[in-house]
Amino acid sequence: MAVVAVLLGWLSPVFYILISLLFGAFLAYCAYITYVHMKYDHIPGPPRQSFLFGHLILFCEMRKKDQIVYDKLIEWAETYGPVYRINLLHKVLIVVTCPEATKEILMSPKFPKDKEIQKSISSMFGERFFGNGLITAVDHDLWYKHRRIMDPAFSRLYLRGLMGTFNERAEKLMERLSEEAENQTEVAFGVELDLLNQSSPFPKAIDTCLLGLQCYSRDLFFQYYPKNRAFIKEVREACRLLRTTGAQWINDRKKATQNGEDVPKDILTQIIKSAGEEENMTKEDEEIMLDNFVTFFIAGQETTANQLAFCIMELERHPEILDKLKQEVDDIIGMKRDISYDDLGNLTYLTQVLKETLRLYSTAPGTNREIPVDMDINGIHIPAGVSAMFFSYVTGRMEKFFKDPLKFDPDRFHPDAPKPYYCYYPFALGPRSCLGINFAQMEAKVVMAKLLQRFDFTLVPGQSFDIRDTGTLRPKGGVFCTIKHRQTQ
Repeated sequence: MAVVAVLLGWLSPVFYILISLLFGAFLAYCAYITYVHMKYDHIPGPPRQSFLFGHLILFCEMRKKDQIVYDKLIEWAETYGPVYRINLLHKVLIVVTCPEATKEILMSPKFPKDKEIQKSISSMFGERFFGNGLITAVDHDLWYKHRRIMDPAFSRLYLRGLMGTFNERAEKLMERLSEEAENQTEVAFGVELDLLNQSSPFPKAIDTCLLGLQCYSRDLFFQYYPKNRAFIKEVREACRLLRTTGAQWINDRKKATQNGEDVPKDILTQIIKSAGEEENMTKEDEEIMLDNFVTFFIAGQETTANQLAFCIMELERHPEILDKLKQEVDDIIGMKRDISYDDLGNLTYLTQVLKETLRLYSTAPGTNREIPVDMDINGIHIPAGVSAMFFSYVTGRMEKFFKDPLKFDPDRFHPDAPKPYYCYYPFALGPRSCLGINFAQMEAKVVMAKLLQRFDFTLVPGQSFDIRDTGTLRPKGGVFCTIKHRQTQ
């Protein structure tokens, strides 16, 4: 008992010192938050719910209710103007809807991506995810090196040579859907990311990673709740599956190329070829190639699949637009099995429909930039140190930029219509715009043209048209249709 008494006597002052240090640190943190408020509170913005947490509580509540945060950002943009402030603990973000500022910032390499935000999506729960790939790289020289490696594989000239591959992959999907049509089965677009192979582990892994990324990047304490341990383990395993599979595919293709074997003339082969022409390729560069593989593996399936699902949903709700689109496909494509690159260019109304789909449903809704120097936006002084957020979903749904914005109207993008001035950027803008824009839209056009050429769809009554935010935007629960072969073609 005497020993216990001595230990308690010794630990008691240590405990009080520790508590005092923690309390002092908390007071210092509160003082820093006060300084941040004094520095940035002249910027318009909604009232904070909490001195300490700012608007974080509201966003957490909305996500728990499965509400779309971006709808709240639209409301605030209409209330507080083209630039407004959001507080998240000690961090200040500004949401920018001003076209002139959007042009100035996104079109310039002087405004890098936010280091903290990019770090939050580079890894998840200790597992490398996007790493230092093209989406997450902050260092301009590193980003530029790997953009240079990737560019040739996504050029219009190279993709034009892949039209055979686009057609081949789309035909496999058409064969699968033909079976569904003959069996009079319902099809749920947007639920299964890989309609060709539903036994594949990759759709589930992608879904798990995206959900994990949302939880990891938007809830500071998610990984510390014991109830989340099983899910966190599942996310880590999904990350490892994507990366180990990607590494194996890259290594196999490299060996085949070095051995002089016939290899597919696809994007992966071109990327490996470009990397081989680079000087000073390090082990980290090899790892970044894998980062980019994971990025495009997810983006290539997730965003295009969701765009097509939203497109089918809107077409079925607007039969007059669907009829006009079918007529264009019949006139341009007719009964042809293979669609040519020139055919894609002639499908002007389909282009308008796909652009209008992305206006209402930007599958990747936003991007960010650091403001490293003081600047003025719309007459408001913005001190250096904040992060500027740009959301195409927000500007695309504002009456200020698009009349009757919730109406699905492809004529907004008619070739003779005025071009949206820096308020429509579903693939971002400037040097950090999405590398895969040409690939994604060629793929979407080929698939949609073949779908319209061969099938009729009817929406299943009673389904929801709500949106679900999983890091990307997708139809909540999918788009359920009955499918049948077109009677007249």
